[in-house]
Amino acid sequence: MNLHALRIFVEVASRGSVTEAAIALSISQPAVSAQIRKLENEWGMTLLVPDGRGISLTYEGRFLFEKARRIYDWEREIETQLTEMKQGKKGKLRIASTFLPSHYLVPQWLAQYKRDFEGVDVEIRTRNSMQSIELLLSCEVDVAVIIKESWDELPINRHHLMDVPYWFILPAHHPLAGKKISMEQLVEEPFLLREQGSSTRDWLFALCREHGVKRPQVGMQYHGLVESIHSVRAGYGTMLAPALAVREMVERGEVGRVTVPGVEIKRPLYVCTRDGETDQRPVVAQFLDLLKRERSS
Repeated sequence: MNLHALRIFVEVASRGSVTEAAIALSISQPAVSAQIRKLENEWGMTLLVPDGRGISLTYEGRFLFEKARRIYDWEREIETQLTEMKQGKKGKLRIASTFLPSHYLVPQWLAQYKRDFEGVDVEIRTRNSMQSIELLLSCEVDVAVIIKESWDELPINRHHLMDVPYWFILPAHHPLAGKKISMEQLVEEPFLLREQGSSTRDWLFALCREHGVKRPQVGMQYHGLVESIHSVRAGYGTMLAPALAVREMVERGEVGRVTVPGVEIKRPLYVCTRDGETDQRPVVAQFLDLLKRERSS
């Protein structure tokens, strides 16, 4: 089907006049009539007939008009939505995040983001650092927010956002709560460890190697940060936890804190994108700009 002729036919049918359609399309009246004849010849049927100073549609013309105008309604809808996507007003932002930022930082960032760009759909997946990197590299997410010290040679762009303090915590009524102890004493306590692939787990083991002590005994293993903290608050286990997540609990006496002289733990938080993607989709670029403003404030 000749789509150019079809578009002209829809314009004539919607206006009921060849003359008005020619004016709207900025082409001559004979050119409009020629395209209508071309369409009628293509299908071997009359689509419109003269009616006074205007036109009337035949049964076949009415059928074609009803169907064809949907095409151009869809075209206008597509153009509108693509324009909004280009402007960053619509689209989908997909984020992977490790547990700490996912629970304590990303929600406030996304609240601001959604206030500014309400029409953008946002999907966030909470995973450990290894899983978040895999999601990013497989193009299942656009951005990964990760706490991690050591990085392999990966095709990833990293932008440092902040350093996050970590504390050793244990049950509030533990005899060591509020004390200063050695690493040797600390690792004798039953630890709540994260799953393999967690950068917190890897960092704790690296700290033990640095101080020449054995790995802590494993009391329980959790696949999440919040669950581990709640276990300590319930009265069991020692763990390495972000101060951002436990500060208020320590201040309220719900969990205890133990310190090791000479050990001050601050872990770097990065926002990551795939290497080589210099032109980010607008919804992604807007989120990265928001994080840059957060970092500078």
